[in-house]
Amino acid sequence: MREMTLKTSDDISRIWEAGRIIAEIFRALRGMNFNGVSSWDIDVFIDDAIRERRARPSFKTIRNYDFASCISINHEIVHGLPSKRKIVRSGDIVKIDIGVVKNGYFADACVTFAVEPVSETAKKLIDVTGEALRRAIVMLVPGRRLGDIGHAIQQYAEGFGFSVVRDFTGHGVGFAVHEQPTVPHFGVEGTGVRLEAGMVLAIEPMINEGGHEVRNLGDGWTVVTADGKLSAQFEHTIAVTESGPRILTI
Repeated sequence: MREMTLKTSDDISRIWEAGRIIAEIFRALRGMNFNGVSSWDIDVFIDDAIRERRARPSFKTIRNYDFASCISINHEIVHGLPSKRKIVRSGDIVKIDIGVVKNGYFADACVTFAVEPVSETAKKLIDVTGEALRRAIVMLVPGRRLGDIGHAIQQYAEGFGFSVVRDFTGHGVGFAVHEQPTVPHFGVEGTGVRLEAGMVLAIEPMINEGGHEVRNLGDGWTVVTADGKLSAQFEHTIAVTESGPRILTI
């Protein structure tokens, strides 16, 4: 993971140019009916959409990863590989994680989609995960600490009986796909690295219906819940500025 470097206002604007592409693609995806569509076809759509905007899929800069997105369904938590054999069905929840690099600047975001009709538990899990991210974002002001971010997520999610994945974290982003610091989505308030203006962080809570334990599948990438229960995720790339958090992927 690359060392953290504070970003200038110009850097932040250029990261936003990459993030804006992600936001545009998610707006298009929200208008689609995924029922009966393979995760491969969704990834091809994303890849084409990124290239049409004169940018590149940043995940393809990661060694041995050949897709524009990660698409994780139901009990898959993260790093799900797009596949022609993986068909989305009604009742599924689908996490689509997209990374873009434009002119050397990187942004990253994830949305969980409900392919209706989904269970009430799935709806609640999605709603809680989205709200947990919103509560974390307001913590991104100079002087706060990384532990404040994780605490806000953990306290909110666990209040509904859900659990926070420990094995995967948020991270710095901007000059590379992954930079320091590591940003846990659980923690103790008032602990950890102090936030400074110019930090750009990808906050991406993964919240499980059941326990927080995970296991890896044999493909070397896909991570699933150990108990087979659902998992949801949302992510934004956010800049810490003197005037407060600036979301770069909307």
